[in-house]
Amino acid sequence: MNALLTIAGKEVRDGMRNRWVVAATLVLAALALALAFLGSAPTGTVGASRLAVTVVSLASLTIFLVPLIALLLAFDAIVGDMERGTMLLLLTYPVARWQVVVGKFLGHVGLLAVATVLGYGAAGLALALTGGAEGEPWGPFLGLIGSSVLLGAAFLSIGYLASAIVRERATAAGIAVGVWLLFVLLFDLALLGVLAASAGKAVSASVVGWLLLANPADAFRIFNLTGSAEVTQLSGLAGLTDQMAISPVLTLTALVAWVVAPLALAGTIFARRQL
Repeated sequence: MNALLTIAGKEVRDGMRNRWVVAATLVLAALALALAFLGSAPTGTVGASRLAVTVVSLASLTIFLVPLIALLLAFDAIVGDMERGTMLLLLTYPVARWQVVVGKFLGHVGLLAVATVLGYGAAGLALALTGGAEGEPWGPFLGLIGSSVLLGAAFLSIGYLASAIVRERATAAGIAVGVWLLFVLLFDLALLGVLAASAGKAVSASVVGWLLLANPADAFRIFNLTGSAEVTQLSGLAGLTDQMAISPVLTLTALVAWVVAPLALAGTIFARRQL
């Protein structure tokens, strides 16, 4: 445990020194505040909850931004240290290879969690201070923050797997970009194309639900956009979610699986790798 905390602490200090936390927090806070106030401006006309509109807006922002930040943190976590020679130095200490992987991962999760909580928390605090969320339930908003950290951890895990497989940082960076494009953009476009081409007859609603759980970004989307009746109505997913019948527990389980499985595979590959 001491080795894990030491390695995690080193990653946190390196992140602070490289201004990762500051940059990510400022970006998330600026965009979250803009969406909280500008995105919810029409709510007085349509009678929608400002907090619910903010949750819908921030969920869409998170799907694009948090995976990208996570992959940028993780793509050279292993291969980068190997190229710089610091991995050999680290392994001269009495520390197992799996401890290196898990310790670095915990440090990066901590960095991402701080940036997410502070960034989105600033938007929530601003809404609370201005009375924009008075008398409204905060459960969906808090669930958004927690699941955003979990989504980031899932993409960190995928980034670690890519970093453990390749032997050059440039290759890992290319894989990270490809992973982001696949899960954030191309996966849904391909699924939508199949549904449109077949007029919805090729794949049933239940199968669509399971396919969406195969994508961590979609699992995150389903969890947050179906968290409450008002959020579901604003997101336009009411009809689809009634047919899919996917519970919040199932979506969170899918996200946890996306955290554990790639990280375990990355640790196994790194343990057998010749340095």
